[in-house]
Amino acid sequence: MSASYISDSVIAGSDMTWSQEKQNLLMQGEILVRTRSHTTWGGAVSAFMYVPLVRSQVWQQVTDYPRWVQYFPDITRSEVLQRGEVKRLYQAAQKAFFFFTAQVEIYLNVVEVLGQQIQFRMEKGTFVDFTARVELKDCGNGTLLAYSVQATPSIPIPSMLIQQAMNFELPANMRQMRQVICQSQSR
Repeated sequence: MSASYISDSVIAGSDMTWSQEKQNLLMQGEILVRTRSHTTWGGAVSAFMYVPLVRSQVWQQVTDYPRWVQYFPDITRSEVLQRGEVKRLYQAAQKAFFFFTAQVEIYLNVVEVLGQQIQFRMEKGTFVDFTARVELKDCGNGTLLAYSVQATPSIPIPSMLIQQAMNFELPANMRQMRQVICQSQSR
């Protein structure tokens, strides 16, 4: 696979450089992650992974929002409240931090661009702000999935700790997501 092939497939604005080494890592199953600051108490992260399935199969799985509890272990509930051009989604999660456990909930407006992109915007919840985006691009015989999120929790946790947690946990969550998606398609 040539360098231009993956770089053409990457999400615009991601600023991710695709060296031959990084391309090889993606194709071998690695999750590439980039964190950045967002606010004093928040963080932003983008994660990229290769899924060895065609885009339509991946799309079918990632838009099955109740299944997100299987993709991300911290999510305890994921429910579609309203369908239509703009979907409404409720998610609840539980996260352990040092000496306490934080429980969060969020109501999201979800806009889909069929087979290409899902945008999540917070309507209300236990965050100061929250946005996320899933983007899918054809890549070789499979799909490049990019997941970007930026959030500021209402609990004052320093940005550096939020970014470290995102950088540590998101790759494991993405691997879990890929495993569940691939297992579902092999049945």
